[in-house]
Amino acid sequence: MKQPFERAVEQHGATVLRVCRAALGASPDADDAWSETFMAALRAWPGLDEDANVEAWLVRIAQHKTIDVVRARSRRPTPVADPPEGASRHGRPGDHDIWSLVGELPERQRLAIAYHYLGGLPHTETAALIGGSPDAVRRAASDGLKTLRRRLRPGTGDHS
Repeated sequence: MKQPFERAVEQHGATVLRVCRAALGASPDADDAWSETFMAALRAWPGLDEDANVEAWLVRIAQHKTIDVVRARSRRPTPVADPPEGASRHGRPGDHDIWSLVGELPERQRLAIAYHYLGGLPHTETAALIGGSPDAVRRAASDGLKTLRRRLRPGTGDHS
């Protein structure tokens, strides 16, 4: 017997939010993608097989919603009252939180980390989502983690 939808939200909501934040950064866009994910899931819930992997299903919906947000961002104008005065694209040292550092990773590394480590998908399913082989996805996730560890190492000041 399939669990009530509310229970799925309770069980997997945090995972879906982590995936959205990894893909979009800790922003209102990530919160919107989370909400859109569960709205779409609610509409499709009656047709979901009882033996389906709900978490993987929700992560896949979240992937599609984050792609929608990225596409919408690219079409959205970004008015600026005063142009920045040559500030570093990395901001000031100590200004970074984990989500901004994840957001700075190359897309393939960011998505590999989001779907595998935060979404709990195996490398094979992650590869099916973002393309490429499971070994390539494993390598992208490993490279992303290595970059994050280097950037978060205290005292290195490495934000490249």
